Amino acid sequence: MRLSPQGVFWLKVVLHLIFLVPALYLIVLVITDNAGGDPVQYIIHYTGMGAINSLLATLVISPIAKRFKVAALIQTRRLVGLYVFAYALLHIAAFISLDLLFAWELLFEEVIKRPYILVGAAALMIVTLLALTSPHNIKRKMGKHWQSLHNWIYVVALLAPVHFYWSVKSEIIEPSIYIVLFAGLLFYRKDSIKKWLAPKG
Repeated sequence: MRLSPQGVFWLKVVLHLIFLVPALYLIVLVITDNAGGDPVQYIIHYTGMGAINSLLATLVISPIAKRFKVAALIQTRRLVGLYVFAYALLHIAAFISLDLLFAWELLFEEVIKRPYILVGAAALMIVTLLALTSPHNIKRKMGKHWQSLHNWIYVVALLAPVHFYWSVKSEIIEPSIYIVLFAGLLFYRKDSIKKWLAPKG
């Protein structure tokens, strides 16, 4: 199945809507005072789910493209990956600004008390590096090293669901489902991961 350049354009438009509408919906909920009994935690959780769902979508693109032979889908991975970064940035920004009220000294205390924050921070740093090196001109300059760096998305796929699982206080069914989904997607890529981890030279 082939998509024309115009088809790819409209596919990207649809994807933009899919990822932007939830963010706009959150704004509406906050403005109308419908963000639950604890709006701060609601916003933090909502943006975190936006990040993990975007990450899931990023990893699902390749299997779908191969299964249904729609090569054009691969052209949307960068776009979806940038939404992972955007939602992750909103997630940490909400935590620092709304929960900690920019009390930076508390951030380090929270990291010590709550290891899941450290796991989330590690995932965010990797995602940030991937976002900063996603432009095509940087990809060309990095050459073969670009793919090696961007394979770190596999590490994020491990860290993100663990961060989610550790962050919940009682309800573990939903994060457990995400762990299974990400494990399945990583297993699908087991050959690529083995090749990436194999000693070079």
